[in-house]
Amino acid sequence: MFHNHYLKIIATLVIGVSLSSCIATKSYDQPDMQTDDLYPFEQVEMDSTTLADMPWQEVFKDPQLRDLIDEALENNLQLRNAIEQIRVAEADFYQGRMSMLPTLSLGANASYNEQSDNSTNFGGAGIGSIPASERYAVSMSSSWELDVWGKLTSAKQASFAALLQAEATRRAVQTRLIAQVANSYYRLLALDKQLEITKETVQNRREDVETIRSLKESGLVTGVSLQQSIANRYAAEVTIPELRQQITEQEHALSVLLGRAPGGIDRNSLEEQSPIDSLATGVPAQLLRNRPDIIAAEHSFRSAFELTNSARAQFYPSFRLTAEGGYQSLQTDDLFQPGSVFYNLIAGITQPIFNRGQNKAQLKRSKAQQEQAKLALRSTIINASSEVSNALSSFNNAEEKRDLTRKQLEALQNAIEYSRELLQYGEANYTEVLTAQQNYLSAQLSDINNKLQQLTAGVDLYRALGGGWNKSTIQRQQSEEN
Repeated sequence: MFHNHYLKIIATLVIGVSLSSCIATKSYDQPDMQTDDLYPFEQVEMDSTTLADMPWQEVFKDPQLRDLIDEALENNLQLRNAIEQIRVAEADFYQGRMSMLPTLSLGANASYNEQSDNSTNFGGAGIGSIPASERYAVSMSSSWELDVWGKLTSAKQASFAALLQAEATRRAVQTRLIAQVANSYYRLLALDKQLEITKETVQNRREDVETIRSLKESGLVTGVSLQQSIANRYAAEVTIPELRQQITEQEHALSVLLGRAPGGIDRNSLEEQSPIDSLATGVPAQLLRNRPDIIAAEHSFRSAFELTNSARAQFYPSFRLTAEGGYQSLQTDDLFQPGSVFYNLIAGITQPIFNRGQNKAQLKRSKAQQEQAKLALRSTIINASSEVSNALSSFNNAEEKRDLTRKQLEALQNAIEYSRELLQYGEANYTEVLTAQQNYLSAQLSDINNKLQQLTAGVDLYRALGGGWNKSTIQRQQSEEN
């Protein structure tokens, strides 16, 4: 009867305190994430269709590039590190969840005690010594802290938000990795094309040298024109080793992304590449849903919010129940007899009074970190908006420049042909031919850079919108594995 009454008192106390737990913690409200004016309206058409929903296997048509992205997703060291971080967060969440449960431990001990003669035979008065004693015990003990103020619950929710943040961070690493591999691949193809054009230019200028040499022998040009043509040839040829070095470095940089030792990269040509044919950005709300770094920043804020709740709950008393029971006896033969059973139950409460300011400092620190997380979330949203705008602007400007460069190339090609014909008849000097050739090579290289800008701008837009990790991509990868 006494025990039942005791338990009723404890249960009533726990329920009463639990009902007042809202004093210590606050309910989470999603921060206001304004989406007004995230996109420049002159650049986009507001539509629910977004490029981010396309799997990367459909965005990138080049099979060589798709193979490289697959390899990077399998072996990239940064991505693997992000996956390991998820496992760390899973362990932290498991620890937080299990802290809600009572501890349970099993113990067994045996003791032997024999007093000295001097400690038992007082002053030699003839009192007999106390015989040696033995004690044996087998017991189980349990301790449980009642989460009446929500301290443990808040800590658990904070660790769960940290787990979600780790997963979102892994997705952000993946989207960035896909973009890095694609852009690195395109830069490599652009360097290949620059090397190809430079070699063709060198060959053409070698032929020009022979032509000018013949004209000099005919008296139509001077020796100065011949030396200029020779110098013009070497001016183009000297860039070949530099381009080869850039290609080697670009191959090695791409190899690092693939998680392999530096080496050659199997690839196609720049002519086979086409810019992304969809510039659909969707609506701003979709940017918040698709950008994994924004999702990670929001989970970071949620974690900081719950840690503030936990720090606030530290000011309230903690309740702990401790129970122990088992068998205890002086003889091993009697250890598991009914008469050897013992048990005890302790209910305790601890109210912090003076903790050297640690609780106050922790709460102040948690509030500041919560505000930092909120500012980081807003900064991430603004940065995402800027990246989308920059990628759109870069793509459109590159397309416009390519149209103008094509017209420039056509005009310069005609200028080279006309100046060569005039030179044959002595009606033009070699300086005019030289100028036209240099301008033509510069325009060719500019055209390559413009196409590269268009390709990389499409990749940057895909990443800026949050493409590369959506469910359709994950489902497709899983089906291929099965």
